[in-house]
Amino acid sequence: MKTYLTSDTHFGHAGMMSARMTRPRSFTSVEAMNETMIQNWNNRVRKDDEVYHLGDFAYGASAQMCRKVFARLNGRKHLILGNHDAGRTTSLPWYSQQQMAEPVIEGVRIVLCHYGLRTWNGMHKGAIHAYGHSHGSLPGTARSCDVGVDDWAYLPVTVSEILEHLAENAALEHGPAATAALAEAA
Repeated sequence: MKTYLTSDTHFGHAGMMSARMTRPRSFTSVEAMNETMIQNWNNRVRKDDEVYHLGDFAYGASAQMCRKVFARLNGRKHLILGNHDAGRTTSLPWYSQQQMAEPVIEGVRIVLCHYGLRTWNGMHKGAIHAYGHSHGSLPGTARSCDVGVDDWAYLPVTVSEILEHLAENAALEHGPAATAALAEAA
């Protein structure tokens, strides 16, 4: 069993392809966007895997469409509530729903929140932070990372992939010594 993180799928949201977005999604239709994300999800996630969705599952979508998309997605799904998660999303059969969570995944304590935090519980004791909401406009740090689909080729990601990304951020921020410190803390 593996655990994946993702955020900001915005299933059903045509506005995600708008030029007004900081990083517009390059799909020809909402249906094409939805199908790509469903296929990408299911190509990685197996039925018995865990998925933490860090908010904004759908937007501008009917409750029926949300149920159909949700039913097609593999894995035992947890929701960390986002600012667009209304009744059509919260009424889905999520395994859990919460504002924040602090699971230990692959031996790493991760603070999960829809929003990027400047500080979080355990950050000086090895905990890292995963967030969404910013659609790639809020750069990560050596200890925090946007797990939204816009930053990860519309794919859910593993903690190992996040740690690799954090190591790259650490090297950019502080050089190779920070990369070694991050590896040691994890």
